[in-house]
Amino acid sequence: MVSRFFAFISRMKYINRWSTMRNTITENISEHSLDVAFIAHALALLRNKRFGGNVDPERCALLAMFHDVTEIITGDLPTPIKYYSRELRGAYDEIEKKAEDTLISYLPDDLKEDYRPLFSRTEEESELWDLVKAADKISALIKCIEERQMGNTEFKSAEESTVKAIRDLKVPEADIFLEEFIPAYSMTLDEQA
Repeated sequence: MVSRFFAFISRMKYINRWSTMRNTITENISEHSLDVAFIAHALALLRNKRFGGNVDPERCALLAMFHDVTEIITGDLPTPIKYYSRELRGAYDEIEKKAEDTLISYLPDDLKEDYRPLFSRTEEESELWDLVKAADKISALIKCIEERQMGNTEFKSAEESTVKAIRDLKVPEADIFLEEFIPAYSMTLDEQA
């Protein structure tokens, strides 16, 4: 049997984010997923080291790598559209589930159940998924900051609403990331060195 799974996964680089906004630099879901994985890993480490947690940072990074994989099929639906109404959100959830099932069907039978929990939230890993969600929002904030740094005011209100969304998550590790790591994104390379 020829499996199409990894050939599909490799197409993440063709799905651009922020499609309804003018971008100075385009960002695809492959790049975004890697950023989210780096951040989720750090959030998990912060949980363990500063808050006495006991989560697996590597597993958290892995979940983050796969968190948007269904967008290979669905595309990246902008957040304001995705959450416009309860009915629209419910319909999109059904589409995401169908995309997940389709991607899983491209795997050999003996690997399907190993990959399924990487695509969507499970109760057993809800703590990790909360960190991935926070990392996802932080990645969006970084994109907004980078666009602002390039003189693109198109992302001004998105930046403000994303900061609020991160704070509203009530994830203390995300608040620490905002305080300790985000300021460096407004620095030039010379200032960072």
